[in-house]
Amino acid sequence: MRPFDYVEPETLEEALEILAADPDDTVVMAGGTSLVILLKQDLIRPARVLGLRRIAELRAISATDEGLVLGALATHGMLARSPAVRAHAAALASTFAAVATVRIREQATLGGNLAHADPAQDPPVTLLALDGAAVARSRFGERRIPLDTLFTDLFETSLEPGELLLRVELPRLPVAARATYQKFLPATRDDYATVSVAAAVATDARGACTHARIALGGAATVPLRAREAERSLMGRRFDDAAIREAAALAAAATDPIDDLRGSASYKRAMVGVWTERALREVA
Repeated sequence: MRPFDYVEPETLEEALEILAADPDDTVVMAGGTSLVILLKQDLIRPARVLGLRRIAELRAISATDEGLVLGALATHGMLARSPAVRAHAAALASTFAAVATVRIREQATLGGNLAHADPAQDPPVTLLALDGAAVARSRFGERRIPLDTLFTDLFETSLEPGELLLRVELPRLPVAARATYQKFLPATRDDYATVSVAAAVATDARGACTHARIALGGAATVPLRAREAERSLMGRRFDDAAIREAAALAAAATDPIDDLRGSASYKRAMVGVWTERALREVA
């Protein structure tokens, strides 16, 4: 690991000033579970590491009239145990509880997870299905970034130089909506998923679909929404034929890469299988 300066500001304003002074040679560390690996492997060579752990306000988790707010420094363990998270969507709490191991969950943060932009990670998938949006701030102000535009490529986001990710905001789910998160783990429980699927669905009294969100992980270079699959369900009775058609459309929306967890064609097929399972669960 190459030497660098390490700074730990006490306030958000101080952190933004430090980052703005030299955004190209400063990297931000939240939990550090991914960043430390990159530093040790000499894949990044910053002049400065900006640690955020002293900024307590970024750990807040709160329910509001509009929905749920998750602070960027909240760890996966905190989020998995949070009554507010579970009350909003039990599937979201289960998603955070499914990340890696206990040691990782107690160290890794929501903001670090999203900024790292690994398409095989768990939280972005469920957050996408729940219509999440990230809020980022620089010295020049805040902006709200829908999660389906936050991820731009493998390990790349639309965060701009000088911006810090502050929180994720989730709107209230429709009345009687049901959500689930499913991931295919052919190896060990703490591995990244080969593919993963989150679904959130609501139906009316006649059984017709009034709300449909399907998000996929490990299915492209970014977590993605299966929008054609969602549209195919809207207004339709949520029966076997509708579920099978949506699962096929979800598989067709993928653009996976070959890696150690499976070939592109295998992952595409598994997206179909696991989307069908997820939709049958919420049905």
